[in-house]
Amino acid sequence: MLFGALGLDALIPMIGALVIAGALSGLMAGLFGIGGGAISVPVLYEIFRLIGVDPAVCMPLAVGTSLAIIVPTSFTSARGHYLRGTLDMELIRIWAVPVILGVAIGAVIARYANAAVFQIVFVIVASVNALKLLSGGARWQIADSLPGRFAIWIYGLIIGLLSSLMGIGGGTITNLVLTLYGIDIRRAISTAAGVGTLIALPGAIGYVIAGWGKPGLPPDALGYVSTLALVLTVPTTVLVTPIGVWLAHTLPRRTLEVCFGLFLLTVSGRFIFELMFQR
Repeated sequence: MLFGALGLDALIPMIGALVIAGALSGLMAGLFGIGGGAISVPVLYEIFRLIGVDPAVCMPLAVGTSLAIIVPTSFTSARGHYLRGTLDMELIRIWAVPVILGVAIGAVIARYANAAVFQIVFVIVASVNALKLLSGGARWQIADSLPGRFAIWIYGLIIGLLSSLMGIGGGTITNLVLTLYGIDIRRAISTAAGVGTLIALPGAIGYVIAGWGKPGLPPDALGYVSTLALVLTVPTTVLVTPIGVWLAHTLPRRTLEVCFGLFLLTVSGRFIFELMFQR
């Protein structure tokens, strides 16, 4: 088992960390439409590192497990936003093919890329989005409406690719793209939750395949997905997600932007520290 070699004094805090991470991921999934990967990836990475998983596979294992956790989380979040009438189903239909194609390409890259690639991608995309949100976003807007179908298709491909590498449900990138084109933050959040449903399942399957037979993985792992971490995290994630959906439709727009921006900067700072001092 994943935690089999740990003593009780170390086992309980780590299980507690996974349960809490699940609750926070669910809250963020509903509140920001991000799938929760921005929380679960760094938490899972730290846990895998602390229990002695091979450093070469810690990050892809965290990313793959995060994508598996996002499967039920994103569905719950998307359903909640759909019932409130803010999920853009037409855009979801346009993005279905390119997003899934991008996820597949990302999973192939995951099999051969250095672990630092995942961290660098996460930091760049999250930091850009955070700066946009904290500055108010007005100077970042490039148009008042979405571009043509071909450009939207390309955006979908990029969202799928980067989300696959980052281990998120696509909310961070989807929010960035949509708000650049003047889409209201609540509609962007709701649609981002729907994108998570396109990304998570094929992404998780891709990481299972990409990691199959890789040395250094824990015994419970199916490729780059830790089944035990999945079981410990998902229940609280699904239970808390509806609370996040409610908050997304209750809090002021500017409050949503600032909270999301600060959160992304915090997570990015953690990975910058890792890249600079821990390698």
